[in-house]
Amino acid sequence: MMLAKTPYRSLLCRTLLLLSFALVPMVHAQTAQPEPAPPDQLRTLSRDELDIVKVLTRQEDAWNKGDIDTFATGYKNSPDILFVGHQVSRGYADMVANYKKSYPNKDAMGTLSFSDLEPHTLDDRFAVLLGHFKLERSKKAGGNAEGTFSLVLEKTSDGWKIVVDHTTD
Repeated sequence: MMLAKTPYRSLLCRTLLLLSFALVPMVHAQTAQPEPAPPDQLRTLSRDELDIVKVLTRQEDAWNKGDIDTFATGYKNSPDILFVGHQVSRGYADMVANYKKSYPNKDAMGTLSFSDLEPHTLDDRFAVLLGHFKLERSKKAGGNAEGTFSLVLEKTSDGWKIVVDHTTD
């Protein structure tokens, strides 16, 4: 089905993404797959899961070099991407501008690390990634911060890209 470029197309895309995220537990429960390993046990990741984790590895590296533009390439360059935190914001261009405003220099950016990364492919095109972030920086630069996140990623012609970012601190 081809949709005309209207506000409804964007709303439909967002609704489908959020709906797919909400249906993951039900779909998983109805499939005849073996139980995943408990969180404290190692498991072998699929190629897609490894590629998803690499998105965060590249972001962590770019951030710690003070390179917001390269960090941002982990996101899909689209006006439809969503950021959920203290408020909901939309769009790639605004995201980059907000990062540059909030983190104007290397001191303000501090040192970022990701941990407890847990990728889950939903299908050939979408995945969810859960994890924890920690930002270490001086009190003068804003102090330390940490929290959890859930990301929805889409497999694009440029690889896996974040389309929904829900971060809590």
